[in-house]
Amino acid sequence: MNDLIEHRGPDGDGMLIDGQVGLAHRRLAILDLRPEGDQPMSRDDRFVIVFNGEIYNYLELREELIARGANFSTGTDTEVILAAYAQWGDRCVERFNGMWSFVLHDRQAGRVLCSRDRFGIKPLYYRVEDGLLLLGSEIKQLLEQAPRVNAARLMDYLVTGMLDHTDETLFQGVMALPASHNPAPRQLPSSWRSTSSCRLPSSWSRASC
Repeated sequence: MNDLIEHRGPDGDGMLIDGQVGLAHRRLAILDLRPEGDQPMSRDDRFVIVFNGEIYNYLELREELIARGANFSTGTDTEVILAAYAQWGDRCVERFNGMWSFVLHDRQAGRVLCSRDRFGIKPLYYRVEDGLLLLGSEIKQLLEQAPRVNAARLMDYLVTGMLDHTDETLFQGVMALPASHNPAPRQLPSSWRSTSSCRLPSSWSRASC
């Protein structure tokens, strides 16, 4: 899956497997070009993140977190997200000004937080298959060898030109995480199906921001 988006991150790649959670990343280095800025990035041997985007107010947040006792070893906004989560938990996203999609794994709590910015500028797609939740920043990472077209969404596009009016994509089984959503699924609900009719469960809450 990671190799399929090599064009988006030519400056490095990384992978982490931790029990049932696997995270991979292709890096386009912009802030702090050192290897210390590579992802997946970890903090306190507890929090691990893969992040796509930019937090515009990361310098202000960094100073606030330093005042609260946080230490930093890189100049990246990625590390600021980790420190913000360690300080404020899920509500850290309410403090972010920017565009982002990220997946953050809390090893100690045994949970994963997925997040997409308020306007959905940065993409995050998902697929549920054989009890696994698969996520990617491009649809092609989640397609089967013989992908099936979502006929209803294709008709929408051909008739109206609309694509983003629903969580469904042009491919069956591949869904888009809605903008301003920050789900933290502990387990896959039995109601999830690997079809175009699957929906975000009610436990996936919209951000209050």
